[in-house]
Amino acid sequence: MNDSEVGRRVREQVSRFSGIFSPRFSKPEAHFVEQMIFGIQAAQDVKLPGHWSCVAMACEPDRRRIVPLPLRLWSAEAPDFVSENHQLLEVIDTVRAATDGRGIYVIDRGGDRIKLFNPFLDRKMRFIARLIGNRDLVFRGQRREAAGLARGCSMRYAETLVHEEGGKEHVYHLEYGFRKVRLPDREEPLVLVVVRGFGEEPLMLLTNVEVKASRKSLWFIVKGYLARWMVEETIRFIKQSYHLEDIRVLDYDRLKNLVALTLAAAYFAAVWLGEKLRLAVLCRRVAKLPKRFFGVPEFYYYALADGIRTLLSRLGRWIPPQDNLVDTPDAQQMLFIE
Repeated sequence: MNDSEVGRRVREQVSRFSGIFSPRFSKPEAHFVEQMIFGIQAAQDVKLPGHWSCVAMACEPDRRRIVPLPLRLWSAEAPDFVSENHQLLEVIDTVRAATDGRGIYVIDRGGDRIKLFNPFLDRKMRFIARLIGNRDLVFRGQRREAAGLARGCSMRYAETLVHEEGGKEHVYHLEYGFRKVRLPDREEPLVLVVVRGFGEEPLMLLTNVEVKASRKSLWFIVKGYLARWMVEETIRFIKQSYHLEDIRVLDYDRLKNLVALTLAAAYFAAVWLGEKLRLAVLCRRVAKLPKRFFGVPEFYYYALADGIRTLLSRLGRWIPPQDNLVDTPDAQQMLFIE
């Protein structure tokens, strides 16, 4: 199969993919969405002034596959803005509703806040959150700072971890242990998992996931948090591959819509394409992009986005296939302002 045929098949998949949004829009609007997704992929560009955004990703610690979920943009000056916590909880609730409450929510140090922990516990959501050190916890009936508890934690287990980043291998010799704690004014049992080996200060993870005194149980929590490395790489992929921070529309609703369309394009590249078609695209690009794969052997989204751009740009302007077939009617994750 030559490049032109692969390009036509990719274009057909764009049409199929955009068709899942059609029931929500009029025909002109549906055509606009379809053409925008094609254009973003073909140009790999969108042309954002400074706004806050939050994106959720789904992944499994032992797999390389990442699924982009909601991506929301907001401004503190918008009339409907309430607070950053409100915006974060809206994204979390969107994921929670779509997954029927399944999964474990992993958040970095920026999520170390009572206004997130309380809703998590009230809704019985499982979470793993990195603490910043001055978080007060209750240990054996006494109120203590997390950093002090971490320093006195017994490290019963050890692992060696190799992480590839920027074309270099980083080897970490880790020690880890745990302590049973709870939050002040809450009765739910929690666990503070402490990891040493990433820097001078220990890594502190607070979780309500059941933890047993075993290597396997504790390492599951550590791996769950470290999956953020793949999430961060995916966020960089979305920003860099589609120049997300260079959007030039100024209307607030248009900004949010264009961000949603960019997420749709990233989802199409990372998830939608069938495995055989994906490999057909990659085989023509991997040989030309060895540096992209040196640091992240299985993280192929950069090369995939480049390959799609090359193929679709050769097709010229958008000509929709005769049939706009829809493989699935579910379009819960994409939010457009109507």
